[in-house]
Amino acid sequence: MIRCFIGLGANLDDPAAQIAIALRALARLPDSRLLRCSSLYGSKPLGPQDQPDYVNAVAELQTTLEPLALLDALQAQEREQGRIKHRHWGERCIDLDLLLYGDLTLLSERLNIPHHEMHKRSFVLLPLREIAADLHLPDGRAITDLQPEFGGDLQRIGPPPQVC
Repeated sequence: MIRCFIGLGANLDDPAAQIAIALRALARLPDSRLLRCSSLYGSKPLGPQDQPDYVNAVAELQTTLEPLALLDALQAQEREQGRIKHRHWGERCIDLDLLLYGDLTLLSERLNIPHHEMHKRSFVLLPLREIAADLHLPDGRAITDLQPEFGGDLQRIGPPPQVC
């Protein structure tokens, strides 16, 4: 089993409920086990500011799914929840990002692991630190040593969803 981390975000259609729906789907993935998830955090949008604030969380998953199969499952769940891409960095009912897949480093047309922007985003780093403070990136950097550039106004807005 490979230890993976998934970033979750939503700002439409009851965002906290959308995160809970996605977490239940992660818990049902084949050959996988949802281990834990962070509290819910509220953040201002990273992209256009004429959209609602986001709710974010991070989940830890163990899986034997290959990285692209896991990505396919995450994208299928986004479609199942009705995600429509309106604009770059725009509003969405759910966003699921594969942040880390064990110690793998992968750069491809479809997938970059570690997620190429995760080290810059407080709405990823703070929830990740909450559930995996001992974590190191594949390049050896400790997650606790990373200083985010974006989303400094992050606030904890609720406990981990009941799914976890």
